[in-house]
Amino acid sequence: MGFEVLFKGSNMLRLLSGMLVALRISLISVLISIVFGVALGSLMSLKKPAITVASKIYLEFIRIMPQMVLLFLVYFGTTKALGINMSAETASIIVFSLWGTAEMSDLVRGALGGIPAIQYESSYSLGMTTFQTYVYVIIPQIIRRMLPLSINLITRMIKTTSLVMMIGIVEVLKVGQQIIEANRKSSPNAAFGVYATVFLLYFVVCYVISMFSKHLEKKWKN
Repeated sequence: MGFEVLFKGSNMLRLLSGMLVALRISLISVLISIVFGVALGSLMSLKKPAITVASKIYLEFIRIMPQMVLLFLVYFGTTKALGINMSAETASIIVFSLWGTAEMSDLVRGALGGIPAIQYESSYSLGMTTFQTYVYVIIPQIIRRMLPLSINLITRMIKTTSLVMMIGIVEVLKVGQQIIEANRKSSPNAAFGVYATVFLLYFVVCYVISMFSKHLEKKWKN
C-alpha cells in the first residue's frame, strides 16, 4: 500500500517537520491578521468616504486575486522590481496576512454593527473619547467574539499552505512529493501511502483546531 516508505530513514519525521512549517506560517499570519483586521474593521465602521473607498478596493483586490498569483507577485515581483531579498516564508506570511486581514476586517465591521448603541453612549457619558471607547470597551468585545472565527481561519490557512511549495518552501506536501520521487522504483505504491498520511495529518490538525473553536464558542455564549 506504500506505507512502508514512511518508516525508511527519517521520512515520517520529515513529514511532521513539514506540517510544522505549515502551522508556523498559518499561526503567524493569523496573529498579524487579527491585529490589522481589528484595526481596519474599526476604521471601516467609521464610514469615512476615503476609508470606505480604500477598504473596498483592498477587499475586492484580495477576494478576486488567487492566493497563488499573490504569492508569485510578492515573492518574485517584489524581489525583482524592488531588489528586496525576501525569503519564501516571509513572502508567504505577507500574502496570508493580507488575505487574513481582509477576512477579519469584514467580520469585525459586521460585529461592530451588532454592538448596541447604548454601549457607545454610556462610554461617552463617562467622559471617554471615541478612541478610548474603542480601545477599552468595544474592541475587547470584538476580539472575544472573533477569536473562535479566527481559529477557523487558521484551519483554512493550513489547508491553503500547500500552495507555498510553488515558491520553494518545503512544507508537508512538498516533503511528501520528495519521498515519493525518492522511492518511485523501490515502492511503486508510495504515492498512496504518503498522500494518505498527509491527508491524515491535515485532518487531525484541522479537527483539533475546529473542536477547540467550537469549545470556545460554546463557552463564551454562556
